[in-house]
Amino acid sequence: MRTPRLGPGAGLVTGPDGRLVLRTADGEFLRVATGTADPEALTRALTASASDGESGGRSAGEPEGGSDGGSDAGSDAGSDGGSDGGSDGDVELARLAAAFEEAGHATADPVPRRPLDGHTVLVLGDAVLTGPLRHFAAAEGADVRSATPEEVAALADGRPPKTPTAVVWCLDAPVPPGRWDAADRLPGRGIGWLRCHREGAQLWIEPLADRPGDVTSACVRRRRLAATAAHRELAAYWDGHRTPDNGPHPTAASAALVAALLTAALAAWAAGPGERTAAASPPPARRTLRRVDLRDLRVTEHPVLPVPDVAPLRPASRP
Repeated sequence: MRTPRLGPGAGLVTGPDGRLVLRTADGEFLRVATGTADPEALTRALTASASDGESGGRSAGEPEGGSDGGSDAGSDAGSDGGSDGGSDGDVELARLAAAFEEAGHATADPVPRRPLDGHTVLVLGDAVLTGPLRHFAAAEGADVRSATPEEVAALADGRPPKTPTAVVWCLDAPVPPGRWDAADRLPGRGIGWLRCHREGAQLWIEPLADRPGDVTSACVRRRRLAATAAHRELAAYWDGHRTPDNGPHPTAASAALVAALLTAALAAWAAGPGERTAAASPPPARRTLRRVDLRDLRVTEHPVLPVPDVAPLRPASRP
């Protein structure tokens, strides 16, 4: 069986006391209890590439005497449990390598899994925003496809797709009335629903929704109207009672920033299917509205809550 190698972001450090220390991908430092195993042999086994298993040279992570690496000791990785055979180094090395893999610090898979592997992302809207998004989402493993408004409406009313799917709709303009009404039904089908649009020099990225009770575009509109004293004027602006648009349109830099934020939202969505129950609190990203100022690329975050359905008003009964 092939020995697993350190996973991306993980590394081995020689502590001030000469002990082997693991720096995890999250930046934590864990002391490695090597037991009877040779620390240098363990380092070579966990850092050697598949083609240099017989190489006798010192690997990049191999400890050297007197290393000055700063140590921030945490809990031990592995155990000090006694090995039956003090000279049986191969068995001890295999046990330690398996412990690294079980803890998620090493992997036997030569191709690391990307956040959006196995997920479909349907993209539609204005090319200045969807172009970078397509590139970023595909680089993270997504199967990126084009969609039309009619296909999104059919998806919202049809059977859920066989693979985890999200729809991302990007507009380089305010959202016309009713444009996203059909897409707001996507979370009820378990389909991810992510969107952004521009209003003058501000571009709004709304939180991703993928199940009933999440924040939809209708929720955002109602919350924004309720939060401003100029709600009549804002509604008139959305309804099209405004002068012709004079930008600023997204540049290469601002479009890349927006695409990166959208891709991060998709990655968070892909990492969490099935983890949240109705009683659990949703992740912060599901309740965060982001505003990107296209003039200076400043990003601000604003909490937003879903708007619950209300019963229709009944006429007051006469005495």
